[in-house]
Amino acid sequence: MSAGRTLNVLVTGGSGPSGIAAARALRSAGHTVFTVGSDRPRIEAAAAEAGSGVTPLVCDLADLADVRSLHTTVHAMLAGSGGAVDGVIHLVGGWRGAKGITDQSDEDWDFLQRGAITTLRNVTRVFYDDLASSDAGRFAMVSSTAVSTPTAGGASYVAAKAAAEAWTLAVADGFRKAQSGRKEDPTEQRSAAVIFVVKALVDAAMRAKSPERTFPGFTDVEDLAASAVGLFTSPAAELNGRRLLLVPDPKR
Repeated sequence: MSAGRTLNVLVTGGSGPSGIAAARALRSAGHTVFTVGSDRPRIEAAAAEAGSGVTPLVCDLADLADVRSLHTTVHAMLAGSGGAVDGVIHLVGGWRGAKGITDQSDEDWDFLQRGAITTLRNVTRVFYDDLASSDAGRFAMVSSTAVSTPTAGGASYVAAKAAAEAWTLAVADGFRKAQSGRKEDPTEQRSAAVIFVVKALVDAAMRAKSPERTFPGFTDVEDLAASAVGLFTSPAAELNGRRLLLVPDPKR
C-alpha cells in the first residue's frame, strides 16, 4: 500500500469522461497525475477540466516507440521525486459492433485490437518495471461483462476485450512471481494488476442529454474513478489478478 505517500499515476485514455473523472479523483487524493491522449487540444482540455495540477501528455499508445518516448518524458519530469511511475489506470477503449458473425469487418477488428490490445501491450511492457519496483505498483484496465456472455454481434469487441484481460492476468502473474511467489526469498506482494468489469459507463453529460433514461446497470465514471483511487489503499495481495465487478445493484 502507499503508506500515505504521494504516488505518481498515469491515466491513459485521459481525454474521455472516465479519464477526466479518474484524473480528478487521483489528484484530489493527493497524487501526482499525468493524463495521456493522442490529440493535444483534447487532452489539454481534459486535464484542465480534471483540475489544477493534472499534467497532460500527448502519445500514440499504439506506437511502441512513442510509448517509450512517453516513459522517458515522464521520468524526466519526475526526476526530483524518484523518477518512476507507481500506477497506470488504462482507460483506452471503444466500441464497434455488427449484426452477426459474417459481417464482422476487418476495419472494426483493426480498430478494436489497436485500441484494446495493442495500447495495453505497449503500456504494460514499457511501464512494467516501474510498477514492479514500486511499493504500491498498480495497473488497472476496464473490461466488459460481455466477455462472460458474448454475443454474435459483439464478437470482435468481446474477443479484443478477452485478449486484453488475458494479457492483464499475465502481468499479474509476473508481479506475483517477482514478489510473493518468488521461489527464493519471497517478499510481500507490492504490485497488482486488476480488471474493472462494467456493463457500460455513464457520465453527467449522458444523463443530461437523456434525462428520461435510468441507465440500468451502467457504472458512473465517478464510481470508476473512486475504485481507481481505492486500489492504492488496498493490499496488493488482495487485488492482484482479480476481476472487480463494478456493476451497480439495479435495486438501488
